[in-house]
Amino acid sequence: MPSNVHYNRTSVLPGTLPLFPLPGALLLPRGQMPLNIFEPRYMAMIDAALAGDRLIGMIQPDPAHSTDIALPPLYGVGCAGRITQLAETGDGRYLIQLTGIARFRLVEEIPAATLFRQARVNFQPFAADLEARRGEEGVDREAVLTALRDFSEAHGIEIDWKSIGEAANEALVNALSMMAPFGVAEKQALLEADDLKARADMLVALTEMELAREGGDGGPAMQ
Repeated sequence: MPSNVHYNRTSVLPGTLPLFPLPGALLLPRGQMPLNIFEPRYMAMIDAALAGDRLIGMIQPDPAHSTDIALPPLYGVGCAGRITQLAETGDGRYLIQLTGIARFRLVEEIPAATLFRQARVNFQPFAADLEARRGEEGVDREAVLTALRDFSEAHGIEIDWKSIGEAANEALVNALSMMAPFGVAEKQALLEADDLKARADMLVALTEMELAREGGDGGPAMQ
């Protein structure tokens, strides 16, 4: 679902964001993320976002520095998403869709009276995220498609190859990165990749490593 608001420079983006810490959830610029919201603190966050700029910050807790405290440490980079769809279920939930806008660097969390966490953020290091399809020419599309084909065959997953064939490189790489069944650290690495080519190369490498691991016992990787 496209957004009615288009952000063409980082100066129009907010300096603070409500944060939605969610392990394993990867949002990328122009990617689409459906979410089922039911916890009171996140219902409150959605209400606050709808009353303002509709932006929230998706970010992962950092398991390398996890503790038993109520507010687990977070990774230093997340991605802002705009609420572009919302439905009320009638049983106290929201079904929303976020459209990724741009990555941000977490500067510091700020004391807040709200149920949800908030932080000062800096979008400037990721200003290039606002340019759609930037760097597509550097993507090795065939390598990405080969990795997807190998993975789908190894796991018996049916692929809509017609839609895949019609997808632009940015949409293809980012959608596959978001859907890939990788761990938290791998998802974070994909998020923090320098550019689209680096993300595509990392996606291929991670997929090949996963297939090799599943080959087991030092045997040949699935091809």
